[in-house]
Amino acid sequence: MSDAPVAVIGAGPAGLIAAETLSAGGARVVVYERMPSVGRKLLMAGRGGLNLTHSEPTERFMARYGAARARLEPMLSAFAPSDLIAWAEGLGQETFVGSSGRVFPKAMKASPLLRAWLARLAAQGVTIRTRMQWLGWDDSGALLFQREDGAHETIAAEAALLALGGASWPKLGSDGGWVGALAANGVEIAPLKPANVGFEIAWSEHFRTRFAGQPLKGVAVRHYSRGVRSEAVITEYGIEGSAIYALSSDLRETAPTIIRIDLRPDLRYSEVEAKLARAKAGDSLSSTLRKTLGLAPVSIGLLHEGGPPPREPKALTALIKAVHISVIAPRGLDRAISTAGGVSWNAVDESLQLRAVPGTYVAGEMLDWEAPTGGYLLQGCFASGVWAARAILQQASGLEAPRSR
Repeated sequence: MSDAPVAVIGAGPAGLIAAETLSAGGARVVVYERMPSVGRKLLMAGRGGLNLTHSEPTERFMARYGAARARLEPMLSAFAPSDLIAWAEGLGQETFVGSSGRVFPKAMKASPLLRAWLARLAAQGVTIRTRMQWLGWDDSGALLFQREDGAHETIAAEAALLALGGASWPKLGSDGGWVGALAANGVEIAPLKPANVGFEIAWSEHFRTRFAGQPLKGVAVRHYSRGVRSEAVITEYGIEGSAIYALSSDLRETAPTIIRIDLRPDLRYSEVEAKLARAKAGDSLSSTLRKTLGLAPVSIGLLHEGGPPPREPKALTALIKAVHISVIAPRGLDRAISTAGGVSWNAVDESLQLRAVPGTYVAGEMLDWEAPTGGYLLQGCFASGVWAARAILQQASGLEAPRSR
């Protein structure tokens, strides 16, 4: 490689793993980050335990990536969940598999991992420059930055790897500000949309006031033919949680729409009806639902949102197995966990190099893909960062870049 550095722009998971891969391969690497510190969104994810990846079978795992599966699968195979686990444990962070199959560090937070990671990067000679906002390219093709003091600085790089994130949680650094610079250089961008996001519902004032913040545990949520059995959370504005996030792409594209919530998916229709038929005649409806089916107050409250529930066992069973809820719209990008849309797959080649800007690669959430929560987001960011970094190293050495199957 030449004496010019490889510039990695963005210091989230995709950018940092790319910097590690590049520096381990002999490249001189400088990471540029707009924020005062690195890994801010990773640290935020650590508040929930830092779900690194998932342990489910490969076919089911790959299916989580939906329409982008064909492009991401080679990357996810080249840097698989087992590789991510080994990487974390190589940094001294032991992992474990939770009851849902999700993989976490035993520390259940991101800060120890990030500290060890930054120490490794420093040992490998990686330079990190913070408070450097990327603006695009100058007339000569050099990378253009704005420093904290407002002055501009240009960088002539061997190659550039963009890992600037999507547009969710902008206060943590990923604000989608890169869209204009890429579009101005002929890069096709799919509109940025909220993913893994809550949805607005017009709850009654009584239900909202009493149950906001309470979980619907062990429910099944269906939207047309798709269904997810997990947990949802009632909020003041509507509903969120893993069951909703798993359906968010479909809900986003069809809202306003209807979801159906099965409050006892572990029981067959006939079993629910039989339990209700045996209920004590003098009990109130709430008492019956609590004693016979173990429904929590929030679930019982949900049954009342469409009006007084029927008492007749068959009709009440039908309601319990499919509470119809009108979903109005998704929350905005600033309230989303992740982003759909971004750099179109048509805009990059198989090595993730921009066709319109040769020598510039893209990784992580900037690309047009989405996946549910559960470790799939981080795995995709890590895998694409490694893939693009390996392509840069292979290009510099004159080898053929990695190719999709």
